[in-house]
Formats: sequence, C-alpha cells, structure tokens
Amino acid sequence: MPLPEGNLSAGGGSMIVRVRSRDGLERVAVPDPKSATVGTLKTLIQAQLGVPVPAQILSNDRNLLIAKSPTAAASLSDLSNPSTPLSTFGISHGSLIFLFYEGMRSVCGPSGPAAVTPAGSFGRKMTMDDLIARQMRVSRQEKPHCDSTSFDRDAAHAFQLYVNETLAFAIKRGGFMYGRIGEKGAIEVDFIYEPPQVGTEDVLTLLRDPEEEKLVEAIAIGLGMRRVGFVFTQAVGREGKGEYTMSRREVIQAAELQAEGGIQEWVTAAVKLEVNEDGAADVHFEAFQMSDICVKLFKEGWLDTEDVNGDPKVSKMKKDVVVGTKDVREVDNDFFLVPVKISDHQGSLSSAFPIENRLTPVTLRALKSHMDRSKSLPFVKRISDFHILLLLAKYLDLNNDVPTLAECVQRQAAVSEGYQLLIESLAAAS
Repeated sequence: MPLPEGNLSAGGGSMIVRVRSRDGLERVAVPDPKSATVGTLKTLIQAQLGVPVPAQILSNDRNLLIAKSPTAAASLSDLSNPSTPLSTFGISHGSLIFLFYEGMRSVCGPSGPAAVTPAGSFGRKMTMDDLIARQMRVSRQEKPHCDSTSFDRDAAHAFQLYVNETLAFAIKRGGFMYGRIGEKGAIEVDFIYEPPQVGTEDVLTLLRDPEEEKLVEAIAIGLGMRRVGFVFTQAVGREGKGEYTMSRREVIQAAELQAEGGIQEWVTAAVKLEVNEDGAADVHFEAFQMSDICVKLFKEGWLDTEDVNGDPKVSKMKKDVVVGTKDVREVDNDFFLVPVKISDHQGSLSSAFPIENRLTPVTLRALKSHMDRSKSLPFVKRISDFHILLLLAKYLDLNNDVPTLAECVQRQAAVSEGYQLLIESLAAAS
C-alpha cells in the first residue's frame, strides 16, 4: 500500500529515504547513512520493498515514472553506479527518489483491518476510496489483443457507400461487425449488421431490437461466425471539428460495447472522410481496441457517462486517476486507443441485397427482384448474403430453418428442394 508523505521518523543513526514508484510512495530505512552507496540502497529496496536489484532503475528525475520502457527509463537514471555514495547526490534523511521496475510484486499494507491511514502533518485521514484512487493508473497500452482486422471488401463498401452517397457523412451511422477470430487474435469481418438507430452530427443512438438481434445471432452461428466489433462513421461536422481521433461520446460508446462484447479481440472501427494530397476526399477506415484500463474504468463506474459536453478530446472521470505523476479527472482520449492493423479480403458472402434498417424498408419485393436477377446462379449462391438471410429469418423458424440455411451457405452446399420452393414462394408473395 502506498504510504502518505510527511511524518517521517528515523531511529538512532539511520535515515529514511522516500521511494516513489508506480505503486505510490514508500519508505526505505538506511541504517548507516554515512557509508551507504547506491548499491546499498538497491539492496535495501530489495529487502524492504521486494523489488529485485537487477530490475531496479533509480533516479532523481520524476520523469522516470512515465518512461514507457526499461531502455527509456535507463536513459534517465543518474543513480546507476552501485559504488557511488548516496551523499554524492545530496541524499539525506527524507530525500525523495524515483524507482522504475518491470514485473509484478505484492505491496504490503499495515497489519490488521485499516479503514483509514494517517496522512500528513495536519492529521488528514485517507479513506480506502482515496487509496484505491491513488492506485488507478492510466497509461497507454502498447499492444492490442487483436493482431489485425480484415474487412470483407463488399461489406465495407456497402457500408461506406451508403454513408457517403446517401447520408453524405452528415450524420453518424453504426453497425455490428461479425466474422471469425483466427490465429493471434486476427479478426476477419465478413458482414455488418446495422441495427435500428438515429444519428446526428455528434450522437449515434442505437435503438436495438432484441428480437431482430436473436435472428442475427442465429444466422451468425449457422455461418460459423460471431460478433467481433463495432463500426461507426464520424460526421464531417462533428463537435469541435478539431484534430482528435475519437470524441468523448465515442469513447464511452465504444467502451460500453466492448465491455458487452465479452471478448479480448473486440475491435472498434471508425470511418471518416479525409482530404488526400490532391485535395479530394477519400473514405478512410481505422481500427482500434479500447485499452483494458478504459474498459475497466467504464465497468467500475469511473468514466463520467453523463457529462458529455465540453472538450471532445478528453474523457471525464468521476474520481481522480493517476496519469504519469498527476492526479487528474480529465484524460486525453488517445490514452485509451490501441491501434490495430487493418486490411481487406474477399469473403464468400455478397452484400448486394438491400440492407436492413435504412431509409427504405426492405420487403419481399426486393427478394423477388433479387431472385429474378440471379436465376443463372446456383441456388446457394443466390442466398449467400447475410441481409437476404436476415429477411428470410423473419418468415422462417428460428430454431430449425434459419440455422439450416445458414449452414448451407457456410458450406456452399446444395439447398434442399423444399427450402428452394419455400423461398421462391415468399418471393412470389410480394
């Protein structure tokens, strides 16, 4: 447990050196200050704080605490020569030094139940909430749990085309991504389901339909797929219009959906217009994971999900968190974003059929037009489109028909004559 500053005491001829690390402030007793060297101090840190000597990097520079790697930390170390006396650096009773180390350790607290700990010479009491807050540290996550994300070209094109040509990137639009998780957490997105929603320049409100989502999940299972992420667009008139990757509102929504998704590999993709070198606008996809600490802050109620106004580049906290060496209540959104490599592929599904929950409702008339246009193809190819399967699922049995048809599409196997007649009759009924 990190110790509060102040109230230092030393017995006999010993001195106390205060050591601040990522775990907070702790104390090390140095029995013979006059002969103590850097090596002596490191040995005492190992004995009293449990940090092995080889793992320790010590410095008088507080920037050591925000170093991102041992190499970066070592470049800041001025307490590296083990034979140098501590007095050379002016280290005396009550001096403060900084410690960087990699690895895990148990930080011991006082024995027995302690609801409060004295803090400071004014007798201020530190509650358990204060102690927990001091340990909630926000730093960048260097590596995602997802190695890469690949989009089916037809699915990505159908999504961006609607946003670009119909909505003109004037309002936000979103969809759930479905696909497979491969080696090293690599994700392949094969179709996008767009739930009922309302979008403005700054806000995307999902009007989720549990019954429709049951159909989507049944189709996905039959296709050997699952929900793997969320994709949304950023409007050209978004709040602030400044240089930032995701707004406060977007961070909250992304963290909520990633927490709901329940898989480490979950990916959030942002789609926006960017001006190229020729001055023309190109549609650009970016993929991210929300960092583990971001999802933790959301789950545990630290993220202020109600106060969404103000600077869109930062997220507000309900309580202080530690960023570097400072206690803050506003965190730059970029701290929460872990970039994921992005590519594309050509999957087995088409995305040519009208898509659900857009401005024009999808009816059986669209099914008839599609079946008429695709007569020359094998029947399984004619229905190898998630959006067709979703329309059919609304007229078929969820537990038997939907999984059977989806499995035929997955295996590209022949569709039984009974199902062919049923689908043809539904198309003719329009």
